[in-house]
Amino acid sequence: MPEITDIVQDPIPSDVATSDNVGGSSTGSTTVVATAVDVAVDEAGVAEKWISLSFTWSGKSFSLDIAESDRVFDLKAVLFSMTNVPPDRQKVLGLVKGKLPPEDERIGDLKLIGGKKFTLVGTPQGHEIKDPNQMEFLSDVVNDLDVDFSANPAAAEAYKNDQRNVRKVREATAKVKINLIHPLREGKRLLVLDIDYTILDTKPLTSGALPPSECARPRLHEFLTAVYPHYDICIWSQTSWIWVETKLVELGMLGGSQNYQISFVLDKGPMFTVFSKREGKPYSHHVKALQIIWNHFPQFSAKNTIHVDDLGRNFALNPKQGLKISAFKDAHTPRAMGDRELDDLAKYLLHIATVDDMETLNHKDWKRIVRALPPH
Repeated sequence: MPEITDIVQDPIPSDVATSDNVGGSSTGSTTVVATAVDVAVDEAGVAEKWISLSFTWSGKSFSLDIAESDRVFDLKAVLFSMTNVPPDRQKVLGLVKGKLPPEDERIGDLKLIGGKKFTLVGTPQGHEIKDPNQMEFLSDVVNDLDVDFSANPAAAEAYKNDQRNVRKVREATAKVKINLIHPLREGKRLLVLDIDYTILDTKPLTSGALPPSECARPRLHEFLTAVYPHYDICIWSQTSWIWVETKLVELGMLGGSQNYQISFVLDKGPMFTVFSKREGKPYSHHVKALQIIWNHFPQFSAKNTIHVDDLGRNFALNPKQGLKISAFKDAHTPRAMGDRELDDLAKYLLHIATVDDMETLNHKDWKRIVRALPPH
């Protein structure tokens, strides 16, 4: 079986979080002192303020730094990684007046004062999870609460340039190691393709209700064969690695004798939580930031990359590169067996394959454009 991707979960740098020891008692309380505010300049020359905290938990000493652009969510994640107290069990007392603000609240807006103490109360779970990223369990079976980030370009641009999001992209780039399954080809575009409910009905596959070939979206291999002469193919799934590898092998996309090659694969590891608003209410979700790929492979950029997914919220940081496809579900029903979405998608991708700057395109209209194309 080919080696696909090695997601490297580096230990948290010493300037981000450190601890002398991690407690494992059944119940603990933590006293935290805000001791300093440091200003660091990132690679783009933007100053970012960091707050140093020191605390004790179950009689042990810890220290951590958190950025003002971080959210309450991030603070909870760091506390979880250091004490094993899950966010839903954390009770933070004395940090702010009254109840701790919602998870999307910026740390800078808490107006923390150096030397202020607060207490964390909560019961830890086992030691099987330590990295903050590992607390972000991603669902691969629902298409609820989706949002169209291409509808408001100004808001999308602000979202993309949010200081926290920029830093999260940089951190994810440094952590992920991408192993090429097949060499990248000079002059090709990049197709980033989702798996679950984009090219596969996941539910009957994972439950064993249907064989893999009957869970695949109709004409999957014909689609990939058609676009491969013009596009290098990346698979990016928001599920854990073991499921990604299993799905691709069972679908015959890896290790088979197809007339196309998958260049590289990403799982949920490089994804991170972002915060916005939906219908005026706070909304958090995970995102696939294409800049992570572009940082590793600079021959690709906003001008020659397209991202196909059934969840528009995955395009949050790159709305112009996103093409939303209808979700493929209920495999083995007459309607699903008659699905020809991938045939239409192949026509569109071939139609735009020679466009110099794909960022000038509006993929939201892709189906209308396909209908207007002359028949072959």
